[in-house]
Amino acid sequence: MKRSPITLRGAEALRVELKRLKSEARPAVIRQIAEARGHGDLSENAEYHAAREQQGFIEGRITEIERKLANAEVIDPAEIPDTGKVVFGATVELEDQGGGAHVVYQIVGEDEADIRAGRISVTSPIARALIGKAEGEVVDVTAPGGLRSYEIVAVRFS
Repeated sequence: MKRSPITLRGAEALRVELKRLKSEARPAVIRQIAEARGHGDLSENAEYHAAREQQGFIEGRITEIERKLANAEVIDPAEIPDTGKVVFGATVELEDQGGGAHVVYQIVGEDEADIRAGRISVTSPIARALIGKAEGEVVDVTAPGGLRSYEIVAVRFS
């Protein structure tokens, strides 16, 4: 199976979620199922069915996280050699050539992407346009709102 890049922070966040699901959420839902079973007839017991459904979601998420971590290629942006070029894990400061607005994005794995936090997926159109470019270069990105041009103001690895 193909290895998926993920930052050190992203891998740690998945490990924390996995630990919480296994040590808190799973035991809690097992208690809910046992309690609901004690209420008698399971065929008409809404609490039981809701708890079983929740258990399915929890087990599915545990499996998904374990699979992601098993196939992850963990990359620490602080250990990436600074070649001045945009690569996975880099934090890139851009200036919109159309309006002069400054934006800062870190290029991360798909599961870590959060545009509000300034983290964009390595597979996003803007990240694909930036990869391999250097400070001072202008890149054109086809965004949902049309073609945008950005100048790369700075590339950092931290």
